Amino acid sequence: MFAIVDIAGQQFRVEKDKVLKVPYLDKEVGETVEFDKVLLVSSDKSTKIGQPVVEKVKVSAKILAHGRDPKVTIWKKKRRKGYQLKKGHRQNFTKIQIEKIA
Repeated sequence: MFAIVDIAGQQFRVEKDKVLKVPYLDKEVGETVEFDKVLLVSSDKSTKIGQPVVEKVKVSAKILAHGRDPKVTIWKKKRRKGYQLKKGHRQNFTKIQIEKIA
């Protein structure tokens, strides 16, 4: 059984006990989070597609850790003008483990 879930504006394919790296969620480590924007639920027997979401279906997950991605360096330059700009960015993320799809 799997489901397609909208988490913080991004869609993820989730299954029971799967570990995902999702955009940062403002919760404590060890807390349980429920996602109710389930777009699709599929089992061995049937598939339910939401319009836009599947009613009465929720996915619950446990927060394992918070972290930051590796640095992405942004480099801008305009030739012959003396303009150079170097910036860096690190995106925050949360690791979650799917507990159940109900």
